[in-house]
Amino acid sequence: MLTYTLEKGGEVSLYEQLYRYIKGDVLSGTLSAGEKLPSKRTLAEHLQVSVITVKNAYEQLVAEGYISGVEKRGYFVCDIDRPLTAPKGAVTVEPTEEKTWFMDFVASSTATEFFPFTTWAKLMRRTILERDTGLLRSTPSTGAAELRRAIARYLHQFRAMTVSPEQIIIGAGTETLYSLLVQLLGREKCYAVEDPGYSKISRIYGGNQVAVRYVPLDEAGLSVEKLRQTEADVVHLSPSHHYPTGIVMPIARRRELLRWAAEGEGRYILEDDYDSEFRFVGRPIPTLYSVDEHSRVIYLNTFSKTIAPSIRISYMILPPHLLSVYREKLGFYACTVSAFEQYTLASFLSEGHFEQHLSRMHKRYHQKRDAVIDCIHRSALAAEITEQDAGLHFLVRLDTNMSDEELRRRAAESGLRLALLSDYYADPTAAPHHVLVVNYAGLELEHLPEALERLGKIIKE
Repeated sequence: MLTYTLEKGGEVSLYEQLYRYIKGDVLSGTLSAGEKLPSKRTLAEHLQVSVITVKNAYEQLVAEGYISGVEKRGYFVCDIDRPLTAPKGAVTVEPTEEKTWFMDFVASSTATEFFPFTTWAKLMRRTILERDTGLLRSTPSTGAAELRRAIARYLHQFRAMTVSPEQIIIGAGTETLYSLLVQLLGREKCYAVEDPGYSKISRIYGGNQVAVRYVPLDEAGLSVEKLRQTEADVVHLSPSHHYPTGIVMPIARRRELLRWAAEGEGRYILEDDYDSEFRFVGRPIPTLYSVDEHSRVIYLNTFSKTIAPSIRISYMILPPHLLSVYREKLGFYACTVSAFEQYTLASFLSEGHFEQHLSRMHKRYHQKRDAVIDCIHRSALAAEITEQDAGLHFLVRLDTNMSDEELRRRAAESGLRLALLSDYYADPTAAPHHVLVVNYAGLELEHLPEALERLGKIIKE
């Protein structure tokens, strides 16, 4: 007779407990294939539970295939494969813990303490109240029409770009959009990226099984002469503010790049305008898209840099002739951004809150950049600072003969995570060494003097 200890009044129901006990005995082999189980009434009396409890447990076991019921004969254990016994010394996977750094110069996150929580919460509550259950319906694959219209108005007013809302595609982060573009333009094409450049871009393209070519830069940005030698069909670049060098591509090089795109069938330029809003000298640089006369530029931007990293809302603007291709090839995809956030962001943009937020952030980042530079100048660190006017990072050339590998290792031992210019080259040996990339937006100013002191000691030693 099956004998189990069932806990009455516990969090797990009696029938669920009985089901688990019998299932465990079947899997362990305690109950062998073909063995007959006690009748429902007999087992209920033995365990002092109701017949319905046993009935429910048996029916669940029948449904999952552990036992079978034969009319007028009873219930029998099924013949199933038993799970393999784990070998001795089996590896236990432990959860990954991120290292805590005293100072992280690598992370390019924005300053979360300036996020407009009050305004955002107010707009989110209003969105929920006004749209009610409509928020539970899916938005078009290209994104909510209200958000696309708000983005088009913003680009017209502040970036001098004339685009139709229909050309705008909303996605959860630029990484998602990169993958969509590979599917749209084709995996048979060759994709070129800047060298040095943001390594995640080439890794995403490589992960999408496309050929990737690295194109070196000169003082004007990506070399079109070198680009021609790669026979690439698509080039991904940041002309308004290259990362990490800070180079701003002049109009002559932009025109040369546009001529390259127009010369070949199926050539496209992917313009990544990731932090153009934070230029501190002069007006924002006009986009490559706005001077493109042949519809060969696809424009990409994100709100993760301007609002908060967790606002995973990015967008791209397709040339008109690619819209029908997008609908045909990718229109079946659901939009990857929550409707709650899309409609909230639409209100944030259309009611002027985004403009006000950018104005405040521009001022605060300018102040923070000056404070970080001042702290570096006042430290014992012998350093030359360049590219401080282009955006949310700048370069610091360190006075040391130590290799970048050794500098990075010893800094890590002191709790400092360094981003060095050589990290962004396809061939690090070809890079200028001892150049620190300072992503200052997320730095904690109160810890910076101590961090610079630690770095200075490493260099002196």
